[in-house]
Formats: sequence, structure tokens, C-alpha cells
Amino acid sequence: MAALQKNVNKADIISDLPVGGSLPLDIMGLFFFAYRDFTGDADALLDRQGFGRAHHRVLYFVNLRPGMPVADLLDILKITKQSLARVLRQLIDNGYVEQKTGQSDRRQRLLYATDKGRQFFSALSATQASRINAAMASLPPESRRVVNRFLVGMVEPGDRAVLDRLNLTAGL
Repeated sequence: MAALQKNVNKADIISDLPVGGSLPLDIMGLFFFAYRDFTGDADALLDRQGFGRAHHRVLYFVNLRPGMPVADLLDILKITKQSLARVLRQLIDNGYVEQKTGQSDRRQRLLYATDKGRQFFSALSATQASRINAAMASLPPESRRVVNRFLVGMVEPGDRAVLDRLNLTAGL
């Protein structure tokens, strides 16, 4: 029976990684820290309301596209109807989102942020926008397009049409 090797320190772990720099560990690490800090302030505000990141995602898209059908939100977030229903119920019950029936298709449920939902979204977004603006301000002017193209490149090709529909790729 072969003995199982245990990694006991950083040198052991690093020696197990593929040779030749095939893993962009520096970028992966930077993504970790950037995401941690990007979400940290918003997480604290959400927690005070008894909400989590799923609530933030829903508020983001409902504010971005007032009147968005629930079906579109499910497609964007790639979560189950049950998960979305729980989050939506909390946002609706607490007065952040309202749901209306579609004019042409009565089966359609359209989502709108209330004044309270728009204000909360604004508070959640303020620190994140500030962090992005500060990082972009430290770069040469043409860098915004490069950063945007890089982020679009990180999105699954099949989902890029959704970015276009949400007008997130304008000017690329």
C-alpha cells in the first residue's frame, strides 16, 4: 500500500503545482483580494438588513433594468426558482422590490425597485463604485477599455449576449 503524501508547508504545496507557469497564481490571488475587498463593505450593509449577496445581485439587476421579468433574472443569476423565490420574497416583504404583472402577458412577473430599494442599492454601490473609480484613476486613460475587455473575456462565451442586452459592453 502506497503512503499518502501530505503537504505540510508552503514549499511542499508549491512543488506540487504544474511547472512552466501554467497557473496564473498571481492573477488568481489578486482576484481573491480584490473580490474580498470589493464585497466587504456591501456585505456589512447587507448583513445589517439580514440579507446576503444574493439579495445584492437581485437589487443590482432590478435597479439596472426596471421591469425585468423574473425569467430573465433567473437566466442571468443561474439559480433555481426556489432560491430566487426566497430572496425575492424577503426583498418584497421588506419593501425593497415590487412585482407587477406584465401588460401584454399576464403570466409575466416584472420586477421594480421601490424608492427604498433604489436608496439601499445606491448605498451598497457607493463604496464599490468608489473603489473601482479609484483603481481606474490610477491607470492610463485607455486602460478602462482593456480592463472591460479582460472582464468580458472572463465571462462564458454563451453569456456574452446577456452582457450586450444589459448594455455592459458598450464601447468595447
